[in-house]
Amino acid sequence: MRTLINIFWLGIKEFRSVFSDMIMLFLIIWSFSFSIYEQSSAIGETVNNASIAFVDEDRSALSRKLRGALFPPYFQTPQLIESTDIDEGMDQDRYMFVVVIPPDFEADIRKGRQPSIQLNIDATTAEQAGLGSAYIQNILTDEINRFTARADATTALPVDLVIRRAFNPNGTQKWFQAIVALLDQLSMLTIVLTGAALLREREHGTIEHLLVMPLTSFQIVMSKVWANGFVILAAFTLSVFFVVERSLDVPIAGSKALLLAGTTVYLFAAAAIGIFLGTIARTMAQFAMLMMMTIIPMNMLSGGMTPIESQPEIVQYITWFLPSRHYMAFSQAVVFRGAGIDIVWPQFLTVSGLGFIFFVGSLALFRRSITVSK
Repeated sequence: MRTLINIFWLGIKEFRSVFSDMIMLFLIIWSFSFSIYEQSSAIGETVNNASIAFVDEDRSALSRKLRGALFPPYFQTPQLIESTDIDEGMDQDRYMFVVVIPPDFEADIRKGRQPSIQLNIDATTAEQAGLGSAYIQNILTDEINRFTARADATTALPVDLVIRRAFNPNGTQKWFQAIVALLDQLSMLTIVLTGAALLREREHGTIEHLLVMPLTSFQIVMSKVWANGFVILAAFTLSVFFVVERSLDVPIAGSKALLLAGTTVYLFAAAAIGIFLGTIARTMAQFAMLMMMTIIPMNMLSGGMTPIESQPEIVQYITWFLPSRHYMAFSQAVVFRGAGIDIVWPQFLTVSGLGFIFFVGSLALFRRSITVSK
């Protein structure tokens, strides 16, 4: 009972330290609100609202049909301009794409010829330019094929492939990006808070005060884990309800209670990693360098940026020891596929086991460090 009381009051001390640090509070609020919204909305892997113009030198029914085939949300309503306006419009960033249809285009198509359509691209936005050119080529090619066939094109293949998208029918990248951004911030801030809390004690000299009190290393470490983990869990919960669900309109198919339970277990593992790094580092500068070596690989190899199956085989074995990999699989199964505990229990237990191993290792290293300091 005395142990629990000591852990509780030491955790209250951690709360006061966190809430007295205005920069840290601003970082937490920003990371779980504006940063997630920006990362999921501003960076897309699909063409969205791209500006486009047409130079129609044919003025035929086919050219008007081609112009009408490009519409929102992929493209803005195409503007009809003259060829002399191309350079000025692209220099002033009014158009990302300009399609030039040559004279007698429809007549050449009717005669079986292969006239060329010129596509001018502002490639300063490299990703959108590459995707947009492929979109335009496919859309215009389909419209020309329908025109030459005098009807909607039919496949000559013996198999008619019907594609159905499960869990995200419209292929909305924002859904996936929002969850990945949320989990990345969760990992980073949990490790930062717990590791910085330990280093702050050492740099301010208060670690010596704790050592002369009737406290054990387990009580000191556990208080930092639960206090900082509680702050991050509260921020995570508010972000899920107000940013992800309401602002970004990401539907959560599974149980929110199960998601929060899995997050709590993962916070324990991430906090143990933070304690481990905070024990190794002697200064905040060293801790920052260790953070770069730890968090970036964790985020890259967790399956959020690229699927685990797409990574080199040797890397896949290494990522098995990362709690972030199993938590990413757990959270995506719950959020997108509506999985229950009967499906995600292997990831749940794996994160719990890895968290326990990291905590025991961090505790042993912390005990050794305070023994040396004495």
